[in-house]
Amino acid sequence: MRSVKSFVAAAAASLLSSVAFAADMAIMAPPAYAPPAIEDFGGWYLRGDIGFSNQRVGRLNNVLDAGNTSSVQNLGFNTAGIFGVGVGYRFNNWFRADITGEYRGNSQFFGTDRITYPGGVGTDTYHATKSEWVVLANAYADLGTWWSITPFIGAGVGGARVSIANFTDQSIANNGGGALPGLAFGDNVSKWNFAWALHAGVAYRVTPNFTVELAYRYLDMGDGLTGDLRTFDGTNTIFNPTTFKNITSHDLKLGVRWDLDNPPLYASPLVRKG
Repeated sequence: MRSVKSFVAAAAASLLSSVAFAADMAIMAPPAYAPPAIEDFGGWYLRGDIGFSNQRVGRLNNVLDAGNTSSVQNLGFNTAGIFGVGVGYRFNNWFRADITGEYRGNSQFFGTDRITYPGGVGTDTYHATKSEWVVLANAYADLGTWWSITPFIGAGVGGARVSIANFTDQSIANNGGGALPGLAFGDNVSKWNFAWALHAGVAYRVTPNFTVELAYRYLDMGDGLTGDLRTFDGTNTIFNPTTFKNITSHDLKLGVRWDLDNPPLYASPLVRKG
């Protein structure tokens, strides 16, 4: 009986010693919760752009030029404003696409043409105004981000409505017996063409939802067209519109993008009650 009491006493003493030792140990805090990061996979955005154009035209053609032996043209446009809006989607960290519509303001056109033809030499002086509506579907590749700056490249296809207005052709022909002046007018004409573009630029992410872009764009808008040329008294005896061949533009644009669906930086922990 004595041995049983001794065993019980020893066990109790050991248990009390363990409890005392545990009480002396520092209580460790539970490990901090690290919420899982969410990949910034993209979302819808709106965009707006302003800029200016630097336009070119390859050549002016008219059916009346068929008998000329040579023609040396000097053609140009004044700079015009660009105003555009669009909606797009960013699929992931490097690929996005959008649809844009823009109005390109009136640009003054001027040109000269020295023509050599059988029996003489003539000079034509041209004036007109030109404007466009352009709709493009664009795709872009972002090339990486450093200090919130992202260079990008892209391409687009769509349509351009080219409008030529107030066209005049003042000609002076020298047939050997003196100068013969003439003045012809072309009615206003608007024409839809296939258009394509190449983009390059840099974007700066000001906030998670707001980005500013500075971009260059090469834009090919196809041909423009005037109405039939007629004299000041309305005389016109032949189908003779003037064609503006291969209108292109080197554009500089400043744009902004507003992200509509920016994801949070981390996922909130799941909390269950009850």
